[in-house]
Amino acid sequence: MALFLVQALNGLQLGLLLFLIAAGLTLIFGVMDFINLAHGVQYMIGAYFGVMFAGLTGNFWAGLVLACLAAGALGLGLERLLFRHLYRRSHLEQVLATFGVILTLTEAARTIWGPAPLQLKMPEILDGSFQLMDGLRYPVYRLFLIVASLAVAGLLAWAVNRTRAGMLIRAGASNAAMVEALGVDIGRLFALVFGIGAMLAGFAGVLAAPLVAVEPSMGDNLLILAFVVIVVGGIGSIRGAFVAALLIGLVDTLGRLLVSDLARAALGASGAARLGPAVASMLIYLLMALVLAIRPAGLFPSPGART
Repeated sequence: MALFLVQALNGLQLGLLLFLIAAGLTLIFGVMDFINLAHGVQYMIGAYFGVMFAGLTGNFWAGLVLACLAAGALGLGLERLLFRHLYRRSHLEQVLATFGVILTLTEAARTIWGPAPLQLKMPEILDGSFQLMDGLRYPVYRLFLIVASLAVAGLLAWAVNRTRAGMLIRAGASNAAMVEALGVDIGRLFALVFGIGAMLAGFAGVLAAPLVAVEPSMGDNLLILAFVVIVVGGIGSIRGAFVAALLIGLVDTLGRLLVSDLARAALGASGAARLGPAVASMLIYLLMALVLAIRPAGLFPSPGART
């Protein structure tokens, strides 16, 4: 039970990090019909910004704020210089161009910060653990990550559902051409979506930096999972991204635990060591296939979503 509870909390943490990355990605795809493979690199750059600004200021919180602002500015800069010229291009051209951005930013990070992994020191107030139950302690920072991610998710949901800008974003996800025909500056709306998406990805990168090695390829696997999230949740849907991210995070962590236990009981320790990880890594893709078989547009597709 103690191990199950810890893994459930870790799954919640993973799911919330995935949501922070996937929220911007699903808005960009849903509003602009734009495939941005470079979104995972913005997560990586946010982590590097966090390490850099925390080192310059000597304060984790100042580094967090400055890194989010810098990540948003980078997203706006990329949108203005490159991405806006690709909106009316084919998806293949968008994929090739954004893959070029991945290579460029990855090499830039390796040149600026070096190839060796870096680590962001967590603030002293969050260093340590607390008693979760008898014989079980849980890191304070991981709990902070969960609470902070939930707070940002709530703020984003409020902004999307209760503000004029959010109304325009939801309308753009349903019918961007109609929004533009009504006199809305669609270019400014697209830039806003890119800035929000980049800032959320950067925020996720800074939160993860004390827990993982900050290195140039750190965003690659999470980008794949983020695309799984938006497909399962429904393209353009913030609610769908939130539900799907939590579901995938829990399936990934708890599934690995349960598959390992079942494989150990059926095949013994050696067989479980060979087969368990392979089967566990397939679970989220099996979940995606199951959801798409039942609901091809995802769990909570936005009106007018592309399937």
